[in-house]
Amino acid sequence: MKTTNRVLRAGTMLATALVMTLGVAASAKAETLTVWDWKSGDPTTAPYYDKVKADFEGAHPGVTVKFVMQPHDQYYTLLGTAIAASQGPDVVLVHGGSQAKERIAAFTKLDDKVADIKARVAGWDEFAGADGSVYAVPISIQGLAVYYNKELYKKAGLDPEATPKTWADLEAICAKLKAAGTTCFALGNKEGYGADFFYSAAAANALTAEQQAAWTTGDLKWSSPEIKAIVQKWVDTQKDGWYAEGANSTAKFMDEYQSFERGENANTIGLLSDVAHWKEFDEFLEPQNVGVFVLPPVTPAAYDKLRMPLAGGIGYAVTKFSPNQDLAVALAKSFADTPNMQVFFEAAGAVPSDTAVDTSKVESPSAKVVLGSLSDGVPLLHNNTSTAETEEWHRQSQMLFTGETTVDKAVARLDEVQAQAKKK
Repeated sequence: MKTTNRVLRAGTMLATALVMTLGVAASAKAETLTVWDWKSGDPTTAPYYDKVKADFEGAHPGVTVKFVMQPHDQYYTLLGTAIAASQGPDVVLVHGGSQAKERIAAFTKLDDKVADIKARVAGWDEFAGADGSVYAVPISIQGLAVYYNKELYKKAGLDPEATPKTWADLEAICAKLKAAGTTCFALGNKEGYGADFFYSAAAANALTAEQQAAWTTGDLKWSSPEIKAIVQKWVDTQKDGWYAEGANSTAKFMDEYQSFERGENANTIGLLSDVAHWKEFDEFLEPQNVGVFVLPPVTPAAYDKLRMPLAGGIGYAVTKFSPNQDLAVALAKSFADTPNMQVFFEAAGAVPSDTAVDTSKVESPSAKVVLGSLSDGVPLLHNNTSTAETEEWHRQSQMLFTGETTVDKAVARLDEVQAQAKKK
């Protein structure tokens, strides 16, 4: 009898232990957070993503962060499919401006959830709805600048420290470079991105704040004198031989920039942050040979000095259909944690949205110009252009280069698309 009782007690204890173990297992149920982006597989940004993943998983036992890097040129098509099906990623990377704002219906409103980091992080406006509510956590500040090869300027008899302040100055520089046998600008417009960078950089200091606002609301037309002048210069610069042959078949990322890094042309319109920027060019051309300036406006400047076009760059949003809302929000915020942002800056040369990041030790001359411009920028026009207009501009920009259309016809068609987008 005693043996039987001992067996029964042992069995009861085992059963109790099993129930407790299952209870613990249930409470610590493994969760996977799926993140979509177009950057996590890049070796340059790997240290940043590795740190975000390690820190978040360490702070949340049982949670796995799964990065899924999507092809950049198909990203928003794939994201649109996921949104339509209400399934897929928990957290998604989006560009600031129209790409984020046109999709906020699918994203979780973050206002009260990011109150603790709102003051430390910059760039929120580019991820906000019409009512000012925010839908993504910015991780970078992005903008446009012209980078130039000082050695090629010297060979053409140009002063490498004398940067252009007017369009006439830039035309004179390109004429001298051409006479010396050097292509003035690298350009890749296979996807239309070269045209985006051109009109946005050219418009930055040409439009007043009121005109920039009117563009955002669709009240400043493509056929307006200010915008039409930029479209005309797009055509004129090609006719004047500023670019190498085959721009429409050259990818901007990264064929254009690799051409610049090989010293095949003297200038390129690049980014401020994490790709096609000062850090990358320094590595190929040596820091002392890389200069940077703001593209002058094609019309008289609207401001007393040329300002760098910049805005909130990219940020992480939480999808409404994510079944792990609280965890997903915590992950989105972790991308902007100061230690993570410090790695993003140091490894990839990203201009961080986190204002607490220490950038004081940077030695690159061009980086110092970029970082010194952040407090006094102007909007990025293509950030505030509807997706429909952007896609049509890509098409028209290529047709303008091939002579299949004229400036008048192109801006008239773009006016039509803009009016349709405004109605939505």
